[in-house]
Amino acid sequence: MASLGNSAVSSPTAQSLYRRRRRGNGILLSLSFAATIFGLAWLFLILAALLWQGFSGLSPAIFTEMTPPPGEGGGLLNAIVGSLIMTVAGVVIGTPIGILAGTYMAEYGRHNQLSNVVRFINDILLAAPSIVIGLFVYEVVVAPMGHFSAFAGSIALAILVIPVVVRTTEDMLNLVPNTLREASAALGLPRSVMIRKVAYRAAMSGIVTGVLLAIARVSGETAPLLFTALNNQFWSTDPNAPMSSLPVTIFQFALSPYPEWQKLAWTGALLITVAVLALNIVARTFLSPRTSK
Repeated sequence: MASLGNSAVSSPTAQSLYRRRRRGNGILLSLSFAATIFGLAWLFLILAALLWQGFSGLSPAIFTEMTPPPGEGGGLLNAIVGSLIMTVAGVVIGTPIGILAGTYMAEYGRHNQLSNVVRFINDILLAAPSIVIGLFVYEVVVAPMGHFSAFAGSIALAILVIPVVVRTTEDMLNLVPNTLREASAALGLPRSVMIRKVAYRAAMSGIVTGVLLAIARVSGETAPLLFTALNNQFWSTDPNAPMSSLPVTIFQFALSPYPEWQKLAWTGALLITVAVLALNIVARTFLSPRTSK
């Protein structure tokens, strides 16, 4: 029997099939490697250009001076502060809604029809282009108010925050073992107390990670703010008035013919990239204790 098996393996047909499979495997591996190198090369070129152009314009004036008029030097202080105000407001508005919705779907209505509908709508919002959100907020907030405002921009960012937080909150709570819920019920704890004292504590790192990822997503959004907060060349912290933001300023300065504005656009893009990178690092730091257990 052993000799029959060896002769079958060493037959010309088997050897030809083996060589064909190895050749196909080598071709696919080579194509995959080439595609990886191609993508990483473009990423490297983009980051190299961003670092080169961005660092060349980095100076203390970026953080202390306002956006300048055409042909003059200046900074991005009003744009940075405006972005921080609208991002923080959007996160403050969207995070509680997202956490409460995710908690309901994971703890109260895991298998009911309402949760299925909310989950389906949430998936649509996750994939929806941000410009659609901006147009929606323009119609329901900006148009009735009759003017652009930072408040409308914060609402647009909050709508982008909500689906990310909903998804991560539901997923993290679903990972909490049911034995913890059963033990809490055996001790006579109400479900609301169990969620606050047991489920939230067990899923805290994942929920915080979802919030940080949502911040990283909305911090660079331009299209929703173009339709809601517009922009402001001057210092403004009034939420009922147009407010400057870093993404919109980068968009406008990058398209301008003025070298000073283009230089500021590169520096602003570097600031956003570094901020998003830092948020992703912090998010993975929060996530690592949960995954290592």
